[in-house]
This record gives sequence, C-alpha cells and structure tokens, in this order.
Amino acid sequence: QVQLTESGGGLVQAGGSLRVSCVASGLGWRSYTMGWFRQASGKGREFVAAVNWDGGRTYYADFVKGRFTISRDNAKNMMYLQMNSLKPDDTAVYYCAADRNIIRFSMLDSEYDYWGQGTQVTVSS
Repeated sequence: QVQLTESGGGLVQAGGSLRVSCVASGLGWRSYTMGWFRQASGKGREFVAAVNWDGGRTYYADFVKGRFTISRDNAKNMMYLQMNSLKPDDTAVYYCAADRNIIRFSMLDSEYDYWGQGTQVTVSS
C-alpha cells in the first residue's frame, strides 16, 4: 500500500509561483510512475504532468508546458510540482498520484492506483 500526501497549496497572484509537494510512503512507490492531476470547481479531473520512476522522463499537458516542472527525489520520498507564471485558470485542487504499472506512462487518471487528498491552489487576478 502506498500513501500520498500533498502540501504547499495556497493563494498566489497571477504571474506568481508556487511549489506543491507530495510525500510518499509505503512499499514499491519508488518504482512507480508518479503524476499530478488537478480538478477545478465544477469540472472533471485533468492531467497536469507525470514523471517516471527515476525522474529521467517527464510529460506535460499542453496548457502547462514551459510553466510547470515536475520532479521527484526518491531518497527524500518526495515529488514536486513547481508552478511558474500562474494564471487564474490554474486555480484547482491539485492531486498527486502513483501508477503501479512501471512500464506505463499514462495521462489517464483511471490508470493511477494511489491518490493523495489534494491541496488547493488559488490564483487571483
């Protein structure tokens, strides 16, 4: 079983930066693909970014390319999402997730097995 806990959300002005973090525990997670998803009020959950087990491969949704950076530090049991040039449209609850399938590199939330409780990011205009 893997446990994930997000932190670092908050209120920031448009154009500002924020880093959200995810601490992971449990067996096996270091070999899993990890991802960030978000869900805005009244909308479905959407893919933001993913990173493979050693951090050597990343993938981003088009709407965050060039602004967000995903990373992980397995030695510290951490995954991060650095968010720059934030926009009001980035306002959402951000979730970290883990996929037990170490071969897959997915953007589909249905293919992730473990989820955190989420952290709220609010970007004011």
